[in-house]
Formats: sequence, structure tokens, C-alpha cells
Amino acid sequence: MDPFSTLIRTASHEQHTEAETSTFMSDLLGGRLGVNAYARYTEQLWFVYEALEADAGTLAADPVAGPFIQPGLLRRAALERDLTHLRGAGWRSTLTALPATEAYAARVAECARAWPGGYIAHHYTRYLGDLSGGQIIRDKAERTWGFARKGDGVRFYVFEDIANPAAFKRGYRALLDSVPADDLERQRIIAECKRAFALNTAVFGALGEEFRLSA
Repeated sequence: MDPFSTLIRTASHEQHTEAETSTFMSDLLGGRLGVNAYARYTEQLWFVYEALEADAGTLAADPVAGPFIQPGLLRRAALERDLTHLRGAGWRSTLTALPATEAYAARVAECARAWPGGYIAHHYTRYLGDLSGGQIIRDKAERTWGFARKGDGVRFYVFEDIANPAAFKRGYRALLDSVPADDLERQRIIAECKRAFALNTAVFGALGEEFRLSA
């Protein structure tokens, strides 16, 4: 039987592709949207990572989720530096979540509180995505809007404590493979992984409505 990490990646491939190829992300990476759209996207990420990381200290002691809680992954402080750069020191006073973002963050928070297996699904879709496709976003953002390389504005995508991302991702997949869960629970985690991608895609859809290019 395939390792759990392979099953999770294969089962969620369609949803993953749908998220990556959303109109908003295509327009953003294609340089067709202004820096305000990038800043608005960064604001939405803050709500998701606030939900992911608010209970990280408690989850660190959990036998299922605990091994995944690693300080080098945490993104909230980096997001806050980026938002200060993008929106100014008073960024919190103008911060608003789209309804799709509220739904996404609420589901992450629910899993963090009540279902460690579900939390892993969200953890996986976010952090491994940031380490992979997120680097494409960083590169495009630096070139499109002139941010300093790995500097303010793109710090969210810079994992200073992870010297070898490829090795880290191999280790992460090994953690997935050794998750203490039976087959039924693993199927539930895979289903939650698909849900995570769908929630993320809904945020892209809402951003696409907000930053629609005239035909």
C-alpha cells in the first residue's frame, strides 16, 4: 500500500491544481494586478495563520499533531512584518476578512481545538505549499513590485530556519507516514485536506471578484 503522504498528495491533486490555477492567482502571478491585490491577499493569509498558530503551543503536546508543530514553520510574525511594509504601521485598524476567509479560518480553528487529525490536513496544505509553490509567488512579487529579495513584503515566503527545504519536506512526509491513525481516520484526514484546498480556492474566488480585470 502507498505511504500516507503519497495518498494525501494524490487524492488532493485535483483540488490543489484548481487552487493554483485560479483566475486571481493567475492574474496576480502574471503581473496583471497591482500591489494592492497582493496586499489584500496577504491580509487574508493573516487570518488563516492566526487560526493555524493561535493554539500551536497547546497542540505541541498532542501525540497526533505535536510532531508537526515546529517553530521554523511559524508564519504569523513574518506576515505582520509584511503587512507593516504593505499597509503601514496601522495595518490592524484596516484589516478585514472576506467572508470566504472567515469560513476558512473558522474551520482551521475548529480543527485546532477539537480534531488534531483535521488540523494536520490544514497544516500540510498550508506550510508545504508555502515551501513549494510559495517560492514562485515570492519570486514574482519581488520582480513585479520591486520588493527586496527575501525582504519586507515577502518575508512570509522566507523560511530562515529551514536551510534545506527539500530535506525538510522529506522529513515532513515521513511524519505524515507515521501519523498514529487507523485507515478510517486517515481517510477523514484526506477528506479534510481536500476541504482545505476548496476553502483556499473560495478565498481566491472572492479575491478574484474584488480584483476583476475588465474584459
